[in-house]
Amino acid sequence: MISVIILGAGNIGTHLYKAFKKAENIKVNQWYNRSIKNINKYKNEVDVTDDISQLKDADVYILAVSDEAVAPISTALPFENKLVVHTAGSVNIHDLDKKHRRGVFYPVQSFTKTANLDFSDIPICIETLDKKDYNLLKSVALELGGPVKKVNSDQRKVLHLAAVFVNNFSNQMYRIAHEIVESEAAEFDLLKPLIMETARKIQDMSPYMAQTGPAKRNNLKTIKKHLTLLENDQHKEIYKLMTQSIQETHGR
Repeated sequence: MISVIILGAGNIGTHLYKAFKKAENIKVNQWYNRSIKNINKYKNEVDVTDDISQLKDADVYILAVSDEAVAPISTALPFENKLVVHTAGSVNIHDLDKKHRRGVFYPVQSFTKTANLDFSDIPICIETLDKKDYNLLKSVALELGGPVKKVNSDQRKVLHLAAVFVNNFSNQMYRIAHEIVESEAAEFDLLKPLIMETARKIQDMSPYMAQTGPAKRNNLKTIKKHLTLLENDQHKEIYKLMTQSIQETHGR
């Protein structure tokens, strides 16, 4: 049985707690959050605390906190020579206080507290400074049932950057599309099968090969019509930039 303590009760921390509670060989010894009210509802399941000086002993301490909080919380931990890992995609392993055995436990997924996620579908990218710690952290990751990959800090930072493009930026595109269709009382739901098919296609082919649309075909008449329809100047600029990017990619 591997014991863990989770620090942080945001989106990632909450999902990790729920996943670890289901894991056969993981025991959550304690859950820390600076605001106890956010985790009080779990006090009958696990020991909860808002006092960092009262942390219990564990095999792994997981900092599921904001990027900016990783370094100061790792420094504030009242012990040393324990395996302390963070979950941030863009934070270097060396940002953790060197008094600890340091590591990274980075789930490649977008987390929202109310979403139902299956960790068997979520890759976990791990990194440690010590080989023995790597084996321990890998065992923790494998308990969640998904693929586990050894990824160093340089690889992880570009992976996180790419994740912003495929998740955060694409979601903003969905928001703009939602605004566009609502302007004429059309139904955004009619676009959902297209969204799903676009995501499905890249399971079987590269994004380059999956590209379709007027920009790739260099259909200037349709592009002009679209730009005329767009009333929001920012939306026009995004359309022009994306069209230019696709045209340059595909030699138009």
